[in-house]
Amino acid sequence: MPDPGSGGQGKDDRRQRRALFEQEVVRLMDRLYGTALRLTGNPDDAQDVVAEAVSKAWSKLDDLRDLESMEGWLFRILNNAFVSQWRRRRTRDEVEREAVETSDAGDFSLFQQLHQPFLLWWGTPEQQFLNDVLQEDLQKALDALPDGFRVAIVLVEVQGYTYEEVSALLEIPVGTVRSRLSRGRALLQKALWQQASEAGLVHGRHPSDSGAGDST
Repeated sequence: MPDPGSGGQGKDDRRQRRALFEQEVVRLMDRLYGTALRLTGNPDDAQDVVAEAVSKAWSKLDDLRDLESMEGWLFRILNNAFVSQWRRRRTRDEVEREAVETSDAGDFSLFQQLHQPFLLWWGTPEQQFLNDVLQEDLQKALDALPDGFRVAIVLVEVQGYTYEEVSALLEIPVGTVRSRLSRGRALLQKALWQQASEAGLVHGRHPSDSGAGDST
């Protein structure tokens, strides 16, 4: 015979579950939006992704068995919401244009530049450089990357996904993930070098002067 109080208990559990969900969304909102902004590179698109993710999470809340894993669950839904939006907006022409626009990324290495003899450093070059580069400069450089490279770097370097997980999420070969990461890192390092040079944080030739980044 059913427990007469089981219906009321179920309602209480659902209320608690929804209350916890609301608390977690409020607590994580800044991080959710920040992640979406890194992925989309656009504030309006980031807001749309967060709104879609929260809506989907709310509708699937009863499917979440382990409430302690809610944070990771929310970010997975956010990533899936972004990927869905990204696929809808991408066209073949955009992908081809991206490949052309980034063909000059080459194999530029920030740390190879730091070890050039014409640079005068005290202490460890990498550490000094990273200490001098402001967080906003890094974010600016990341935002300026073409979509494919930015997304790969955010998913792997920021969120900690494996190459295989990103491959499955974006529905691209693992080799493509590796290629985008490699070229994206080169572009990011080159942008950081240029920003540091313009800010007077490094001294010596511009990376392009030494042939770094040439595609030939």
